[in-house]
Amino acid sequence: MGTPERLVTNRYVAERLAFMGRLLDIAGGDRYRIRAYEWAARQIERLSIPVAELNEEQLARIPGIGVRIAGQIRETAATGSFGELEDLRATIPGSVIELLGVPGLGPRTLHTLWKKLGVLTVDDLERALKGHRLRALQGFGAKKEEAIGRGIRQFRQRSDRLTRPQADAVIGSVAAFFPDGQYTVAGGYRRGTSTIGRIDLVTTVERDALMHRLQAAGAAITGKSAEEVSLSLGGARLNVRFTDPDRRGTALLCATGSRGFLARLAAVALEQGCRLGPDGLEDSASDRLRTFGSEEEVFSFLGLAAVPPELREDRGEVELALRHALPDLVDLSDIRGDLHAHTTASDGHQSLEDVAEAGDARGYEYIVVTDHSSRVRPEALAKQQGDIERVNRRHTCQLLAGSEVDIRSDGTLGYPNSVLADLDLVIASVHSGFGQGEDVLTRRVLTAMENEHVDIIGHPTGRLLGRRPPHAIDLARVISHAAVTGTALEINASPHRLDLDDFYIWHAKKKGVKLAAGTDAHRAGEFSNMRYGIMLARRGWCTPGDILNTFSLSELLEWRS
Repeated sequence: MGTPERLVTNRYVAERLAFMGRLLDIAGGDRYRIRAYEWAARQIERLSIPVAELNEEQLARIPGIGVRIAGQIRETAATGSFGELEDLRATIPGSVIELLGVPGLGPRTLHTLWKKLGVLTVDDLERALKGHRLRALQGFGAKKEEAIGRGIRQFRQRSDRLTRPQADAVIGSVAAFFPDGQYTVAGGYRRGTSTIGRIDLVTTVERDALMHRLQAAGAAITGKSAEEVSLSLGGARLNVRFTDPDRRGTALLCATGSRGFLARLAAVALEQGCRLGPDGLEDSASDRLRTFGSEEEVFSFLGLAAVPPELREDRGEVELALRHALPDLVDLSDIRGDLHAHTTASDGHQSLEDVAEAGDARGYEYIVVTDHSSRVRPEALAKQQGDIERVNRRHTCQLLAGSEVDIRSDGTLGYPNSVLADLDLVIASVHSGFGQGEDVLTRRVLTAMENEHVDIIGHPTGRLLGRRPPHAIDLARVISHAAVTGTALEINASPHRLDLDDFYIWHAKKKGVKLAAGTDAHRAGEFSNMRYGIMLARRGWCTPGDILNTFSLSELLEWRS
């Protein structure tokens, strides 16, 4: 069955190509072919127009994409994958591919472990590690063993929850089974949670036809009723709710949740003599069922303002909706710039020109260049400031000279004050010493916040979703101190971080602390991740005035001074 091409995103196609490169590496494939897929993936991710709208001839004109890969891109756009990828995947044990999820274990290392030591599973890897068998391999010493050991421990601690990009990929592939996109994603995904345990879908399509298509695609049915089907597809858990168009409002409302929110809403309905359920509102006295085609109709009938999905966490939103006093949440369209970006001067893969072009394309007024202090010497930083001035003459989006400066183990910063004073904006972040105790690590951050030149604390917990837990830091103390020092806290919009969590954003807002959404972009395609940061800000009840990025360039510089 063909995939509706308009539903296949550039990111999804790029991930398929990059996955092909990794599988070739595991299989010991030719390095030139591997690099070709890696390059093609980067090119597609950077593409400003939907890849599904291009034919093979147009694709082949993109630098680095030949006729063969162009054909595979078209095949992916039509079917969700391509034959050579699936054929190669079939030659590699699934348990070996799963080991790509072990932090620090790349495909080339995995090839060596698989072929030389017969490692097939994480248990095999752990046994080989404990027996010091890795040291017999060229390039594997004690430090490599220690790093792989840490990766195994992190791998075993992971939950089976999906990151937002992983969920996006699953949804992109599942969309093929719904004619004309007749479905809505509900559950935690729709509420904007950082990770997703199960993907909930609400659809008005015919049940038996959809079931047949899903089972033909290899979906394992784990539970079913007349109204719902639970299944596993590609390792992801899904739940599909079937409804009629005139009952879609309450079906979507109940499938979106959360439980606490629905309990509050059900209590409001009960006070009005109704019982809330997926099929509608049932009159307690007459058993008459009122049905609704949209959520807005349900809220209006109950006398509430419509509650945005991101607020549905039982934090007082129902009471405010009854008073029609919900906050006017920040929206992606309110954002005027990005406060966190890296270039080739440190560990980025984009030039200053690339950053400015990305800002122009997004209609931004500014982007702050914040390369790492550990990688850019003061004299190189001064040169970059001059380069920024020259680049700004050619672009509407103005680059600001900043830095992501390290907070060292003793709380001092990676640059002296004389260097920091010349910058437009300074982010201070912890990048080392994660093993320090909570009090020590917290005091490091508090000390950095007392520096007059520090404007923002970057990715405050240091977490990497599914790979590294938050480091031990007392965020209540950090938030309270930020309110005193006037330091902003970052909402790191990278889907691999999503740091701060919405609960702490909510508390920071209540304390009057400013939040700064930054993509931490290392390549041009990552500026689009701003949507994840704003999603978190909305979950934290933020209005435009709470987010520094909604400030104009002059307002931002005035705030900084």
